[in-house]
Amino acid sequence: MIPWLRGPHDALPDTRRALPPGSDAPGLLAAGGELTPERLTEAYSKGVFPWYSEGQPVLWWSPDPRMVLLTDEFRLKRSLRKTIAKFIRPAGCEIRIDSDFRRVITACAGTPREGQDGTWIVPEMVEAYVAWHRLGVVHSVETWIDGELAGGLYGINLGRMFFGESMFSHRTDASKIALAALVCFCRAHGVAMIDCQQRTGHLASLGGRELPRAEFERRLSLALGAEPIVDWSYDPSLWRQLGFGADAEQDTGP
Repeated sequence: MIPWLRGPHDALPDTRRALPPGSDAPGLLAAGGELTPERLTEAYSKGVFPWYSEGQPVLWWSPDPRMVLLTDEFRLKRSLRKTIAKFIRPAGCEIRIDSDFRRVITACAGTPREGQDGTWIVPEMVEAYVAWHRLGVVHSVETWIDGELAGGLYGINLGRMFFGESMFSHRTDASKIALAALVCFCRAHGVAMIDCQQRTGHLASLGGRELPRAEFERRLSLALGAEPIVDWSYDPSLWRQLGFGADAEQDTGP
C-alpha cells in the first residue's frame, strides 16, 4: 500500500518507498494532498512530481531510473540546426520567456504524452501551475513566428535545476526550437540538468538518457544548493551556446 497524504503537514515519504520497476505502477510514491505551492516545492525538491488523470486523486511519482537531459549532451541534429538557422534570420521569429504562460500550459494540456491517448494536465493542475508561475517559479519558453505563438514548453526552476514538464507545437519543430533555446539558456546560467521525468523516444533522440534514481537525486541536491536564476529573459546572443554566430545562415554544422 502506498501512503495517503491526509493534510498539508503530512510529508512525502522517502523516495526509496516508491513502487519498484516491474510493479503495476513503478515509481508511484504516494497519493492525496493538494497542489499548493508549498507541497509542489517540497515534491520537486525531492525529485517527486504529480501525475494523474481526471477523476483520480493526486498521485506522486519518483521513477527509477529517471529520464534527464544533461545540457552539455544535447544532440543538435543537422536537420534541426538548419531549422534553427532559418528561424533565427527573419525579424518576425523570436524566442520569448513567460510572455503568455497560460496559453502555453493550456496548449500543452491538449497535447498527449508520447504513447498516451489523453492529457495528464488536468484543469486543477493548470490552475496550480499558473499560481506557481505568478510566484516566479514556473516558466514558459515560447517560439513566436510572425506574432503568433507557434510552440513552446514549460517547467520549474529551483536553484540551478530545471524540471521540464510538457511541450507543444502548432508548427513543425516549434517545440524543438523552444527546447534548443532552453538548452542555450540553461548552459548560459549554469544549469547542467533538465529533468524529463520519463523516457520517450523523442527525448532520447535529442540526447536524453536515464539515470538511476540515486544518481539523479545526488545531482539534484547539488543543483538545489545554488541560487535560483533571477533574469528570465532570452537574448538572441544565447544561440551562441549551440554554435550559432552572428551570421546564423552560415552555421549549418556537420
